Amino acid sequence: MSRTTQIFCASTLYGAATLAAALDSECFPTADRRLLLVCNNATNPETTPAVDEMPGFEPLRDRFDAVLSWNEAISPFHPGSWAPRPDDVPLFERYLRLLWGLGEDRVEIVLESIQVNPAQAIAQIFTGAPVDVYADGLMSYGPTRNKIDPLIGTRVRRLLHLDLVSGLVPMLLTEFEVPAQTVPVSAFLKVLGQVGEASGELPRVPDDSALLLGQYLSALGILSVREEEDLHVRMMRGAVARGHRAIVFKPHPTAPARYSRILEAEAEKLGVDLTVLDTPVLAEVLFDRARPALVVGCFSTALFTASAFYELSVARIGTEPLLDRLTPYQNSNRVPVVLADALLPDLEEKDAALPADTLSALVTAVGFVMQPQLHPSLRPAAETYLRTRLGPRTQRYFKRKRLTSLGLPGGIPERLSFLPRNSTARRVVRRAKALRKAVRR
Repeated sequence: MSRTTQIFCASTLYGAATLAAALDSECFPTADRRLLLVCNNATNPETTPAVDEMPGFEPLRDRFDAVLSWNEAISPFHPGSWAPRPDDVPLFERYLRLLWGLGEDRVEIVLESIQVNPAQAIAQIFTGAPVDVYADGLMSYGPTRNKIDPLIGTRVRRLLHLDLVSGLVPMLLTEFEVPAQTVPVSAFLKVLGQVGEASGELPRVPDDSALLLGQYLSALGILSVREEEDLHVRMMRGAVARGHRAIVFKPHPTAPARYSRILEAEAEKLGVDLTVLDTPVLAEVLFDRARPALVVGCFSTALFTASAFYELSVARIGTEPLLDRLTPYQNSNRVPVVLADALLPDLEEKDAALPADTLSALVTAVGFVMQPQLHPSLRPAAETYLRTRLGPRTQRYFKRKRLTSLGLPGGIPERLSFLPRNSTARRVVRRAKALRKAVRR
């Protein structure tokens, strides 16, 4: 009888901690071998530490019989862009079975971000292997980013996820009727405690400090470098306006050093103490060891772990412009931004959070507008929400042009749909805008 080998794929320490918590909670059946396959998806993986090289990883290693590197297996190709040609799939499966000593083992694979490589490539190579998917962030609450080959989608048995938004069920992979299963929070917090203990010494975080979370949104093409710098400055000013005199900035591990220098200059101007955390540790380690009085960010998953798991005060900033900037509308960051904008307090107190009991209907409507081909059955629910809930506070979550193209409430009425294509109408609008600018001057 052949033995069973489970291959767990992870590209982040947060994801590896989620897998460890799932294993500790016996979310996976027994196996003869458990292998952790590390994928370094950084733009320059040669200069960026992989998951198993990061501070705090060592306690996680014991859950697995061996730690393997996907980057080494497919070198010199990049994990984010490489996939086997269909005719080469059998060749690569034989190669990996030989490289990793799998022999004739029955393989089960556990993947993250199944919509893209390297997860897609791994699923293609191990043709027929049952698949479990786990979510390491807020994207699981949105629809699948793009259409997945049924030869992969129909093999997915379940979606494991953390309960970051109470009462909200993930939409990811529901087009294949994949059931969702939560990973116990208590097990996750226990694992994070172990990661924190192994992370070494951290700079002292002052009492009553505000922790600012950088996301490096310019690297994703969502903001320009200058706009992201301004966003960080606004985070600091907003925290100071709330009475915090000690500020801690946790930059994204791949963000440029200039972000920290600009904040240092602003801190000196405002007369506050600034601590920059250069050590690449999880934000959750800081929540556990430092207990900041306020956590500020844009739409980071860490804002939700801080609030839901550590009961810390949080605030978001800069989400409304992002909703308009994200392109195309199907951008998988949309639902995370919507969740942050709808649920979390605004740092600058410009608008209030939405009632929690309307959240599920909002996400359903946004999900349908993002991926109507994948979820045609959600159309009636989306129409009901748009007809009854669309207003000044919720209009930002939908683009009129998108609603119009789908024939949904809130779009341009059909009898006026000629206007965007009418040259005379466009000329009048341009003149009106020019006059308005001239008056403002």
